Amino acid sequence: MTEARELLADATTRLADAGLETPRVDAELLLSHVLGVPRTRLATLEGGVHPSAAVALDRLLKRRAAREPLQYLLGRAWFRHVEVAVGPGVFVPRPETELLVDAVWPALHAGGCAVDLCSGSGALGLAMADEVPGLRVLAVEWEREALVWLRRNAVGSRVEVVEADVTDPLLPDLAGQVDAVVCNPPYVPLPDNVGAEVRHDPRSAVFAGPDGLSFMPAVIARAAELLRAGGLVAIEHDEGHEESVPALLRADGRWSEIADHPDLTGRARYVTARRA
Repeated sequence: MTEARELLADATTRLADAGLETPRVDAELLLSHVLGVPRTRLATLEGGVHPSAAVALDRLLKRRAAREPLQYLLGRAWFRHVEVAVGPGVFVPRPETELLVDAVWPALHAGGCAVDLCSGSGALGLAMADEVPGLRVLAVEWEREALVWLRRNAVGSRVEVVEADVTDPLLPDLAGQVDAVVCNPPYVPLPDNVGAEVRHDPRSAVFAGPDGLSFMPAVIARAAELLRAGGLVAIEHDEGHEESVPALLRADGRWSEIADHPDLTGRARYVTARRA
């Protein structure tokens, strides 16, 4: 049987040769996943690894080298302080989206209400529910495959799953009562040469027409209908939408304090506004 350290060294080399940016980290996470042990225990493992585990690792390494998202292979993704289940059929949450929670943080409080539109895996909604005890959180999603993951992730949480299309009026009972709305909608323009890993995400969760703005008017309208006066909205967008999305909010006429913000790399990434 092969030693764990030998498998790890080989896995790291294979992923580095495939051009992965973090080959050692990816190799460690995949090996710990296959062995069913914490990543921190890999350095202390002694003895050989069963051949079946080595075969399983080999299969995962081939998929990772082909740029299948690491989160799909592990079956989970980390988002702020929560872990969400993910896999084919649902968009993998990215670190830059975590900023939306910070953006609406001033409006979140126990006894209040927040809505996560185009929720996907539910990462945003779950994060808000986790960090603000007593906050009511509703996660809105329409795509069938994504709903499977959303419902799975919502089990045991305070997040309420709502099956609805953001392009239609929704949640009439909450009109004018919501404190915060967050949304990471599809926003990549077509055609677009997205990265290899993004091509594994559902197309319906990534692309939004020739300009990437197909869903923005509906998202803005739903947020305006739901939010109370003074409530906050935060919407993620393509880096080329720095001017166009704020312009849509201004044209809507129901918003104040409209501002665009950069992501962790300095690229224009999301807009915030307050319901007038």
